[in-house]
Amino acid sequence: MATGTLVSLAIYFLAMLAIGLWAFRNSDQNVEGYMLGGRQLSPSVTALSAGASDMSGWMLMGLPGAMYVAGLSASWIAIGLIIGALLNYLIVAPRLRVFTEVANNSITIPDFFENRFNDSSRILRITAAFVIVIFFTLYTSSGLVAGGKLFESSFGYSYELGLYVTAGVVVAYTLFGGFMAVSMTDFVQGCIMFVALIMVPLVVVVDLGGLTATLDALTGISPQAFNLMTNASSGQTLSIIGIISLMAWGLGYFGQPHIIVRFMAIRSVKDVPTARNIGMTWMIVALIGALSTGLFGAAWVANNSTRLADPETVFIVLSQLLFHPLIGGFLLAAILAAIMSTISSQLLVTSSSLANDLYATLFKRQASQEHLVFAGRLAVVAVALVAISLAFDRSSTILTLVSNAWAGFGAAFGPLVILALFKANMSRVAAIAGMISGAATVLFWIYAPININGQSLSTIIYEIVPGFVVSFIVILGVSAFRPTTDPKVTAVFNAFTEQMKSAQG
Repeated sequence: MATGTLVSLAIYFLAMLAIGLWAFRNSDQNVEGYMLGGRQLSPSVTALSAGASDMSGWMLMGLPGAMYVAGLSASWIAIGLIIGALLNYLIVAPRLRVFTEVANNSITIPDFFENRFNDSSRILRITAAFVIVIFFTLYTSSGLVAGGKLFESSFGYSYELGLYVTAGVVVAYTLFGGFMAVSMTDFVQGCIMFVALIMVPLVVVVDLGGLTATLDALTGISPQAFNLMTNASSGQTLSIIGIISLMAWGLGYFGQPHIIVRFMAIRSVKDVPTARNIGMTWMIVALIGALSTGLFGAAWVANNSTRLADPETVFIVLSQLLFHPLIGGFLLAAILAAIMSTISSQLLVTSSSLANDLYATLFKRQASQEHLVFAGRLAVVAVALVAISLAFDRSSTILTLVSNAWAGFGAAFGPLVILALFKANMSRVAAIAGMISGAATVLFWIYAPININGQSLSTIIYEIVPGFVVSFIVILGVSAFRPTTDPKVTAVFNAFTEQMKSAQG
């Protein structure tokens, strides 16, 4: 590897560790400070942290690869994500910020569920915590696999070394700096991703002789490259169900704990519109950059007779062939930024559920703030070790499971979060039934041995659609037949309503 690339990567890693040290020295060392940043995130940090923790390596590898193969028809996923993210800012963000503070200053999503419905049985908290721990440990493992493969394919180092370096840096700044460190590093990583996704497609267009020459080259490769309704590779026309299935990724936003926890941490509900404007601008520009990288990259590869064995490496190939090694290292750091920002967010949410929702609930109810922070740090290490051990098996089914986790979270938590924020008479029983039915529907849709015209259920339509619909209907149905009669639940919702009016006024 060129010296310039190594220098860029070394600077990046040192910067992440420095931010972790700064956060450790400047944040409150209590549970709210460690796990929620003391609810003091600025709008810009909230927005870019949510965006960076959301997109992961998919933004720089998966989406450009899909665009490279399928042409403009792959953009339906991006359109769905943009709509879902915008609705998340409009529907969930302001109300969740206020309600989690009113509901006994809830620190985690399971904590909020318990306090919102006055669940003395603690079934809601424990069930939600187990869902988070299981799925996010797999998610974290998937991110480490991506880091290991990036080191192996691009840097020339061993896969195992890539695992250790990626995990080591992320664990270091998450362990000591907690939520504030994760959010600040996400902000920096989001900026790196933003710049990289503008630079690469722009340089490709310049290298090909301008936009007109690039578009002509694409038309020569495939006349369907610019057709929203046709897969450029297969030539097949997308059905309405196919488009709905692609756009349905946007439904997942309402139930992703590592994203919506940012809304709980913003310093004021009045800052949400600013965060929304920054976050949506970042997201739209970054998605356009990712789509353009794949589309224009196809033209560059064909024009230069370059062989591309894996379409998902188009960003890596372009960054190494078109840029000086020092800049190329920065662009590779952008991929690491995407991977690490998501790992750190998922690692912290998982450790928070282990320490605050399971350990403190089941074993140490009278634990001090310092004890819970220490337990949270131990949980970070424990989850990372399990994720590393899982990541050693590159041929395992973990990545398949993780590809369904977005749907699992979206269906289990999405309708529950939305209706909990808006429906006053929603009961604890309805919340439990909705969460379980949503997750069960997703699992059934994925694993049921049912075929229709030779196609599995998940092939016909993305499993989040039936899961989300079933969960939503179950919650509304159970609430209609068994509305809450708990005066404490009604009182908390009324206090939240008054606080929302005050905050928005």
